[in-house]
Amino acid sequence: MLAMRLRTIDLFCGGGGSSWGAKNAGAEIVCGVDAWDVATSTYAANFSGARGLNVRMEEESGPSILGEVGEIDLLLASPECTNHTCAKGSRPRDEGSKKTAHYVTNFARELNPRWVVVENVVHMRSWDGYDPLVSDLKGLGYNVLPQVLDATDFGVPQSRRRLFLLCDREAEPLPISPCGLPSGTVDRDILVDGGWRSRPLYRPGRAEGTIARAERAIAALGRGVPFLIVYYGSDGSGGWQPLDRPIRTLTTLDRFGLVTWEGDEPMLRMLQVPELRRAMGFGGAYRMPFGSRRDRIRLLGNGVCPPVMEAIVRSLTCRRTEALAAE
Repeated sequence: MLAMRLRTIDLFCGGGGSSWGAKNAGAEIVCGVDAWDVATSTYAANFSGARGLNVRMEEESGPSILGEVGEIDLLLASPECTNHTCAKGSRPRDEGSKKTAHYVTNFARELNPRWVVVENVVHMRSWDGYDPLVSDLKGLGYNVLPQVLDATDFGVPQSRRRLFLLCDREAEPLPISPCGLPSGTVDRDILVDGGWRSRPLYRPGRAEGTIARAERAIAALGRGVPFLIVYYGSDGSGGWQPLDRPIRTLTTLDRFGLVTWEGDEPMLRMLQVPELRRAMGFGGAYRMPFGSRRDRIRLLGNGVCPPVMEAIVRSLTCRRTEALAAE
Protein backbone atom coordinates (compact mmCIF):
# COMPACT_ATOMS: atom_id res chain seq x y z
CA MET A 1 0.00 0.00 0.00
CA LEU A 2 1.30 3.46 -0.88
CA ALA A 3 1.47 6.07 1.89
CA MET A 4 -0.57 9.21 1.33
CA ARG A 5 1.38 12.42 1.43
CA LEU A 6 -0.59 15.38 2.76
CA ARG A 7 1.78 18.33 2.90
CA THR A 8 -0.01 21.21 4.61
CA ILE A 9 0.37 24.94 5.21
CA ASP A 10 -1.76 26.98 7.60
CA LEU A 11 -2.49 30.70 6.97
CA PHE A 12 -3.54 32.89 9.92
CA CYS A 13 -2.49 29.84 11.90
CA GLY A 14 -2.65 31.24 15.44
CA GLY A 15 -1.33 28.68 17.88
CA GLY A 16 -2.02 25.83 15.45
CA GLY A 17 -5.42 24.35 16.32
CA SER A 18 -6.22 23.57 12.68
CA SER A 19 -2.79 22.10 12.08
CA TRP A 20 -2.99 20.03 15.27
CA GLY A 21 -6.22 18.48 14.02
CA ALA A 22 -4.82 17.96 10.51
CA LYS A 23 -1.70 16.33 11.96
CA ASN A 24 -3.89 13.94 13.94
CA ALA A 25 -5.52 13.05 10.61
CA GLY A 26 -2.12 12.19 9.11
CA ALA A 27 -1.04 15.51 7.58
CA GLU A 28 2.59 16.58 7.29
CA ILE A 29 2.72 20.16 8.60
CA VAL A 30 5.09 22.32 6.55
CA CYS A 31 4.50 25.92 7.65
CA GLY A 32 2.20 28.20 9.59
CA VAL A 33 1.86 31.94 8.94
CA ASP A 34 0.63 34.54 11.40
CA ALA A 35 1.20 38.23 12.13
CA TRP A 36 1.60 37.65 15.91
CA ASP A 37 4.98 36.50 17.15
CA VAL A 38 3.54 34.68 20.18
CA ALA A 39 1.36 32.65 17.83
CA THR A 40 4.15 31.66 15.47
CA SER A 41 6.53 30.82 18.32
CA THR A 42 3.84 28.59 19.85
CA TYR A 43 3.19 27.04 16.45
CA ALA A 44 6.84 26.21 15.85
CA ALA A 45 7.12 24.69 19.33
CA ASN A 46 4.34 22.22 18.55
CA PHE A 47 5.21 21.08 15.03
CA SER A 48 8.65 19.57 14.73
CA GLY A 49 10.18 20.33 11.35
CA ALA A 50 7.59 22.97 10.48
CA ARG A 51 8.21 26.69 10.35
CA GLY A 52 6.22 29.34 12.15
CA LEU A 53 6.50 32.36 9.86
CA ASN A 54 5.85 35.68 11.60
CA VAL A 55 4.67 38.04 8.86
CA ARG A 56 1.67 40.28 8.28
CA MET A 57 0.11 39.38 4.96
CA GLU A 58 -1.08 42.07 2.60
CA GLU A 59 -3.51 42.01 -0.31
CA GLU A 60 -0.76 41.11 -2.75
CA SER A 61 0.88 38.48 -0.49
CA GLY A 62 1.40 35.07 -2.02
CA PRO A 63 3.50 31.93 -1.66
CA SER A 64 6.73 33.86 -2.27
CA ILE A 65 6.64 34.91 1.40
CA LEU A 66 7.00 31.25 2.37
CA GLY A 67 10.26 30.60 0.57
CA GLU A 68 10.66 27.13 -0.94
CA VAL A 69 7.88 24.89 0.37
CA GLY A 70 7.54 22.37 -2.45
CA GLU A 71 4.26 20.76 -3.43
CA ILE A 72 1.34 21.48 -1.10
CA ASP A 73 -1.69 19.19 -0.88
CA LEU A 74 -3.77 20.96 1.76
CA LEU A 75 -4.18 24.67 2.49
CA LEU A 76 -5.78 25.65 5.81
CA ALA A 77 -6.76 29.23 6.59
CA SER A 78 -8.50 31.04 9.45
CA PRO A 79 -8.69 34.68 8.31
CA GLU A 80 -9.32 37.44 10.82
CA CYS A 81 -12.80 37.06 12.30
CA THR A 82 -13.28 39.86 14.86
CA ASN A 83 -14.85 42.21 12.35
CA HIS A 84 -17.43 39.62 11.29
CA THR A 85 -18.61 38.54 14.71
CA CYS A 86 -21.26 40.04 16.99
CA ALA A 87 -18.57 40.08 19.70
CA LYS A 88 -17.42 43.29 18.04
CA GLY A 89 -20.61 44.90 19.35
CA SER A 90 -21.57 48.26 17.86
CA ARG A 91 -18.01 49.29 17.13
CA PRO A 92 -17.16 50.05 13.48
CA ARG A 93 -16.05 47.10 11.35
CA ASP A 94 -12.65 47.08 9.70
CA GLU A 95 -13.28 46.16 6.07
CA GLY A 96 -9.55 45.61 5.54
CA SER A 97 -9.60 42.92 8.21
CA LYS A 98 -12.55 41.19 6.56
CA LYS A 99 -10.77 41.16 3.21
CA THR A 100 -7.97 39.00 4.60
CA ALA A 101 -10.20 36.07 3.60
CA HIS A 102 -9.48 36.88 -0.04
CA TYR A 103 -5.73 36.47 0.51
CA VAL A 104 -6.36 32.72 0.61
CA THR A 105 -7.09 32.68 -3.12
CA ASN A 106 -3.60 34.03 -3.92
CA PHE A 107 -2.07 30.97 -2.29
CA ALA A 108 -4.60 28.54 -3.73
CA ARG A 109 -4.02 29.89 -7.23
CA GLU A 110 -0.23 29.55 -7.14
CA LEU A 111 0.23 26.47 -4.95
CA ASN A 112 -2.64 24.56 -6.55
CA PRO A 113 -3.37 22.29 -3.56
CA ARG A 114 -6.07 19.70 -4.05
CA TRP A 115 -7.83 20.74 -0.84
CA VAL A 116 -8.51 24.08 0.84
CA VAL A 117 -10.32 24.61 4.15
CA VAL A 118 -11.30 28.15 5.20
CA GLU A 119 -12.57 28.59 8.76
CA ASN A 120 -14.36 31.58 10.25
CA VAL A 121 -17.25 32.68 12.43
CA VAL A 122 -20.76 31.91 11.22
CA HIS A 123 -21.44 35.64 10.77
CA MET A 124 -19.03 35.67 7.83
CA ARG A 125 -21.93 34.52 5.66
CA SER A 126 -23.61 37.93 5.96
CA TRP A 127 -20.49 39.79 4.76
CA ASP A 128 -20.84 41.25 1.26
CA GLY A 129 -17.50 39.67 0.34
CA TYR A 130 -18.58 36.15 1.24
CA ASP A 131 -20.26 35.21 -2.04
CA PRO A 132 -17.37 36.67 -4.09
CA LEU A 133 -14.93 34.60 -2.01
CA VAL A 134 -16.87 31.41 -2.71
CA SER A 135 -17.10 32.37 -6.39
CA ASP A 136 -13.34 32.99 -6.55
CA LEU A 137 -12.64 29.56 -5.10
CA LYS A 138 -15.02 27.95 -7.57
CA GLY A 139 -13.33 29.92 -10.34
CA LEU A 140 -10.04 28.28 -9.37
CA GLY A 141 -11.63 24.91 -10.03
CA TYR A 142 -12.74 23.97 -6.52
CA ASN A 143 -15.94 22.25 -5.55
CA VAL A 144 -16.99 24.24 -2.46
CA LEU A 145 -19.20 23.00 0.37
CA PRO A 146 -19.94 25.53 3.13
CA GLN A 147 -20.81 23.83 6.41
CA VAL A 148 -21.44 25.07 9.95
CA LEU A 149 -20.10 22.66 12.55
CA ASP A 150 -20.43 22.67 16.34
CA ALA A 151 -17.45 21.37 18.31
CA THR A 152 -19.77 19.56 20.74
CA ASP A 153 -20.64 17.12 17.93
CA PHE A 154 -17.00 16.01 17.84
CA GLY A 155 -16.49 15.25 21.52
CA VAL A 156 -15.21 18.72 22.43
CA PRO A 157 -16.55 20.00 25.79
CA GLN A 158 -17.42 23.41 24.31
CA SER A 159 -20.37 24.78 22.37
CA ARG A 160 -18.53 26.43 19.47
CA ARG A 161 -20.19 26.85 16.07
CA ARG A 162 -17.94 27.81 13.17
CA LEU A 163 -18.26 28.07 9.40
CA PHE A 164 -15.98 25.92 7.25
CA LEU A 165 -15.59 26.20 3.48
CA LEU A 166 -14.59 22.70 2.33
CA CYS A 167 -12.89 22.81 -1.06
CA ASP A 168 -11.78 19.93 -3.27
CA ARG A 169 -10.48 20.24 -6.84
CA GLU A 170 -11.31 16.67 -7.86
CA ALA A 171 -14.54 15.72 -6.11
CA GLU A 172 -17.56 17.14 -4.33
CA PRO A 173 -16.72 17.36 -0.60
CA LEU A 174 -18.80 15.07 1.54
CA PRO A 175 -20.85 16.67 4.34
CA ILE A 176 -19.15 16.22 7.70
CA SER A 177 -21.15 14.09 10.10
CA PRO A 178 -20.89 14.19 13.90
CA CYS A 179 -18.34 11.68 15.10
CA GLY A 180 -20.71 9.95 17.49
CA LEU A 181 -18.77 10.79 20.65
CA PRO A 182 -20.83 12.08 23.57
CA SER A 183 -20.55 15.79 24.23
CA GLY A 184 -17.97 16.62 26.85
CA THR A 185 -18.88 18.50 30.01
CA VAL A 186 -17.19 21.09 32.18
CA ASP A 187 -16.93 18.93 35.28
CA ARG A 188 -15.78 15.75 33.52
CA ASP A 189 -13.59 17.05 30.72
CA ILE A 190 -12.36 20.57 31.54
CA LEU A 191 -11.76 21.07 35.25
CA VAL A 192 -8.49 19.86 36.76
CA ASP A 193 -7.12 20.08 40.28
CA GLY A 194 -4.16 22.38 39.86
CA GLY A 195 -4.06 23.74 43.38
CA TRP A 196 -5.31 27.14 42.18
CA ARG A 197 -6.52 29.51 44.85
CA SER A 198 -10.16 30.48 45.11
CA ARG A 199 -11.28 33.62 46.91
CA PRO A 200 -14.56 34.36 48.67
CA LEU A 201 -17.30 35.38 46.26
CA TYR A 202 -18.43 38.08 48.66
CA ARG A 203 -15.02 39.70 49.10
CA PRO A 204 -14.83 43.52 49.26
CA GLY A 205 -14.64 45.19 45.87
CA ARG A 206 -16.34 42.39 43.96
CA ALA A 207 -18.42 43.87 41.12
CA GLU A 208 -22.16 44.00 41.69
CA GLY A 209 -22.78 42.34 38.31
CA THR A 210 -20.61 39.37 39.26
CA ILE A 211 -22.50 38.93 42.53
CA ALA A 212 -25.84 39.19 40.74
CA ARG A 213 -24.93 36.48 38.21
CA ALA A 214 -23.70 34.18 40.95
CA GLU A 215 -26.81 34.73 43.03
CA ARG A 216 -29.02 33.84 40.04
CA ALA A 217 -27.15 30.55 39.79
CA ILE A 218 -27.42 29.85 43.51
CA ALA A 219 -31.16 30.57 43.40
CA ALA A 220 -31.57 28.09 40.53
CA LEU A 221 -29.24 25.32 41.76
CA GLY A 222 -29.33 25.65 45.51
CA ARG A 223 -26.46 26.26 47.89
CA GLY A 224 -23.47 23.94 47.79
CA VAL A 225 -23.66 23.23 44.03
CA PRO A 226 -20.67 24.42 41.95
CA PHE A 227 -21.23 26.35 38.70
CA LEU A 228 -19.59 28.66 36.18
CA ILE A 229 -20.25 32.36 35.83
CA VAL A 230 -19.49 34.69 32.95
CA TYR A 231 -17.16 37.02 34.81
CA TYR A 232 -17.21 39.93 32.35
CA GLY A 233 -20.54 41.01 30.93
CA SER A 234 -23.36 38.58 30.33
CA ASP A 235 -24.35 36.21 27.56
CA GLY A 236 -28.12 36.42 27.33
CA SER A 237 -28.55 33.29 29.47
CA GLY A 238 -28.31 34.77 32.93
CA GLY A 239 -24.51 34.89 32.95
CA TRP A 240 -23.98 31.44 34.47
CA GLN A 241 -24.15 27.74 33.59
CA PRO A 242 -24.10 24.37 35.38
CA LEU A 243 -21.09 22.08 35.10
CA ASP A 244 -22.82 19.04 33.60
CA ARG A 245 -22.81 20.41 30.03
CA PRO A 246 -20.26 21.80 27.55
CA ILE A 247 -18.84 25.21 28.30
CA ARG A 248 -20.14 28.11 26.23
CA THR A 249 -17.96 29.53 23.48
CA LEU A 250 -14.50 30.61 24.58
CA THR A 251 -13.44 34.07 23.45
CA THR A 252 -10.19 35.98 23.69
CA LEU A 253 -11.24 37.34 27.09
CA ASP A 254 -10.64 35.69 30.46
CA ARG A 255 -14.35 35.40 31.12
CA PHE A 256 -15.27 32.15 32.91
CA GLY A 257 -15.16 31.87 36.68
CA LEU A 258 -15.70 28.70 38.72
CA VAL A 259 -17.75 28.97 41.90
CA THR A 260 -17.18 26.20 44.44
CA TRP A 261 -18.04 25.92 48.12
CA GLU A 262 -16.14 25.79 51.38
CA GLY A 263 -18.86 24.75 53.76
CA ASP A 264 -21.63 27.30 53.21
CA GLU A 265 -19.34 29.95 51.71
CA PRO A 266 -19.14 30.33 47.90
CA MET A 267 -15.60 30.69 46.52
CA LEU A 268 -14.57 31.97 43.10
CA ARG A 269 -11.57 31.49 40.81
CA MET A 270 -11.06 31.95 37.09
CA LEU A 271 -10.62 28.95 34.82
CA GLN A 272 -6.93 28.44 34.12
CA VAL A 273 -5.06 28.00 30.84
CA PRO A 274 -4.70 24.19 31.18
CA GLU A 275 -8.47 23.97 31.63
CA LEU A 276 -9.21 26.25 28.69
CA ARG A 277 -6.82 24.20 26.57
CA ARG A 278 -8.86 21.11 27.43
CA ALA A 279 -12.03 23.05 26.58
CA MET A 280 -10.67 23.53 23.05
CA GLY A 281 -10.01 19.81 22.61
CA PHE A 282 -6.20 19.88 22.64
CA GLY A 283 -4.44 16.76 23.83
CA GLY A 284 -1.94 16.84 26.66
CA ALA A 285 1.04 17.01 24.29
CA TYR A 286 0.13 20.49 23.04
CA ARG A 287 2.39 23.14 24.59
CA MET A 288 1.99 26.85 25.21
CA PRO A 289 5.44 27.94 26.41
CA PHE A 290 5.31 31.57 25.25
CA GLY A 291 3.49 34.74 26.19
CA SER A 292 1.55 35.90 29.22
CA ARG A 293 -1.60 34.33 30.62
CA ARG A 294 -3.59 36.89 28.64
CA ASP A 295 -1.70 35.97 25.45
CA ARG A 296 -2.44 32.28 25.92
CA ILE A 297 -6.13 32.90 26.51
CA ARG A 298 -6.21 35.01 23.36
CA LEU A 299 -4.53 32.23 21.38
CA LEU A 300 -7.09 29.69 22.57
CA GLY A 301 -10.08 31.99 22.08
CA ASN A 302 -9.03 32.66 18.49
CA GLY A 303 -8.32 29.01 17.77
CA VAL A 304 -9.89 26.08 15.94
CA CYS A 305 -10.86 22.99 17.93
CA PRO A 306 -8.50 20.25 16.68
CA PRO A 307 -11.04 17.38 16.75
CA VAL A 308 -13.27 19.32 14.33
CA MET A 309 -10.45 19.89 11.84
CA GLU A 310 -9.32 16.29 12.23
CA ALA A 311 -12.79 15.12 11.18
CA ILE A 312 -12.80 17.52 8.22
CA VAL A 313 -9.41 16.41 6.92
CA ARG A 314 -10.26 12.73 7.30
CA SER A 315 -13.51 13.26 5.38
CA LEU A 316 -11.91 15.30 2.59
CA THR A 317 -9.12 12.80 2.04
CA CYS A 318 -11.02 9.54 2.61
CA ARG A 319 -11.56 8.74 -1.05
CA ARG A 320 -7.91 9.31 -1.87
CA THR A 321 -6.92 7.10 1.05
CA GLU A 322 -9.24 4.35 -0.15
CA ALA A 323 -7.84 4.58 -3.68
CA LEU A 324 -4.28 4.25 -2.40
CA ALA A 325 -5.24 1.30 -0.21
CA ALA A 326 -6.62 -0.48 -3.25
CA GLU A 327 -3.38 -0.15 -5.24
